[in-house]
Formats: sequence, structure tokens, C-alpha cells
Amino acid sequence: MKKMFVLLAGLLIAPFLQAAPEFKENVNYEVIRQTNTPKPEVMEFFSYYCPHCYQFEPIMAELKKQLPADVAFKRTPVAFLGKEMGPELQRAYAVADLLKAEDKVTPVLFQRIQTERNPPQNRADVRALFEQAGVDGKDFDGAIDSFAVTGMVAQYDRNTGSMNIRAVPSTVVNGKYLVKTEGIKSTEEFIALVKFLLAKKD
Repeated sequence: MKKMFVLLAGLLIAPFLQAAPEFKENVNYEVIRQTNTPKPEVMEFFSYYCPHCYQFEPIMAELKKQLPADVAFKRTPVAFLGKEMGPELQRAYAVADLLKAEDKVTPVLFQRIQTERNPPQNRADVRALFEQAGVDGKDFDGAIDSFAVTGMVAQYDRNTGSMNIRAVPSTVVNGKYLVKTEGIKSTEEFIALVKFLLAKKD
């Protein structure tokens, strides 16, 4: 935990260091599957209950701005943090995504859990937070148990299982490469590594 905190602090403080590192397998990334996704993508695994994911938000925002136009950025909420509310907030993320309100809902949820230290205790609390973010409560009610949201949650679980994700935040490129952040010293180096993996053909 302490190493991750130091890493995140360094990434935030030194976002524009110029470097041309030589990225290496099992040092800067791991191969977790043998085939790439059909189209280039970056997938972030996260949880609203993860303080490091909260600290990682500005880094991922910068990454999204610098990704090529043909690269999809996807987020997968995991269910293994937050006890019984982990799956509930996983479902809440799917609702926010479906309603195209993720950019409004995510800051509110992170603020409540990581800054205010007052996490939601049940679905009614989650609904209230959606309303706080500007989402109509009736829209939340109509989506939370919908077939579409249930399918999205099932896909989140498949992603987590098939890529063997056991900790967050984690970043997977093209469904094949898991980014290792231990040796990364800046936001720019992190982004350079992601771009290196996007272009990797083997």
C-alpha cells in the first residue's frame, strides 16, 4: 500500500517528465492472454472503494485525452471490494454508463466514499447519490435491475475473471498486456507505456 501511494504521488507531481524508456516484459508489463482484442482498447479495472483508484483518476483522465481516436477506453468496476456493497456499486456504474451519466456520477461516488468517508449503505443511498449527480430517480429505478444492466455486470465479472484481476487499479491494453506500474516514475511515462503496448504486434 505504501509503495502504491508513493508511486501515485510521483505520477501526479511529475506529469510531464520527458523520457524514452525501454519497456520490458515482466518488468513494465505482463502478458496475460495470447491474443489481442479485435480493436485497440485500454481497459481500467477499478472500485469506488479503492483509495488508489480515486488518486488515479487524474492520471486516467490525462491518458484518455492522449489516446488515439481509434482506441476505445473502457472501465470495469470490480466486485471484490466493498463487501456486499461492492456488487451494488458495480451495478450502479453500469446504470451510470447506460444513462450516459458516468462523468457526473463517478465524482459524486468517489467524493462520498473516499473524501467524506461516508459510503452508501444500501440501494436507497445509491439512488440518492445519483439524484445528487443530476440523474432522475425514476431513470435510476428503471435501469438498476434491467436486463441491459444485468448483462453489463455479467461482462464486468467475465473481464475480471478472464484477465485474473486481483487488485485495483489495474490497466490492461488490447486485452493482452497488464501494465506494471512499480517502476513508472511519471504520468507521461505511464502514458508512453500504454501507447507502446497499443502498438505492440507480438
